[in-house]
Amino acid sequence: MKNIVKYVGLPLAGIFMMNATASADHHGEKKAMPTVVEIAASNDDFSTLVAAVKAADLVKALSSDGPFTIFAPTNDAFKALPKGVLENLLKPENKAKLAAILKYHVISGKVMAKDVKPMKVKTLQGTEFEIKVIDGTVMVDGAKVIKTDIVGENGVIHVIDKVIQP
Repeated sequence: MKNIVKYVGLPLAGIFMMNATASADHHGEKKAMPTVVEIAASNDDFSTLVAAVKAADLVKALSSDGPFTIFAPTNDAFKALPKGVLENLLKPENKAKLAAILKYHVISGKVMAKDVKPMKVKTLQGTEFEIKVIDGTVMVDGAKVIKTDIVGENGVIHVIDKVIQP
């Protein structure tokens, strides 16, 4: 019985406490939306991306005011990389290369799906990539946008099906 309380009761108590805190009114102030980093961290489909952002030391930068538009590869997109590539990029000695690849997935400004049109955009990495619309499907440097408009306090996330590289 003690184990049931330990493994079920305590986590449930924590959830109720978090909900009570989240719904509390702090003198009429609006609770801020989560940042794009917080949104990614709360989504299991982005666990590899979040690990890469941490390894590249980009959490603070991507948690700043922005706004940013992030083209976020899923875990499956990272798994599709050739064997050993991700593991190699996550090594401390490859931090600058990893940061460059991740910054290639980010543009300044908040671009919503309704605003997308064929265009070239400059990335935070410093180079450009092309956004195309082919038969109603948005393509970002060859990656297919599979989910759009995940809005955070400091930007928006669009989910893509592959890791794009400069």
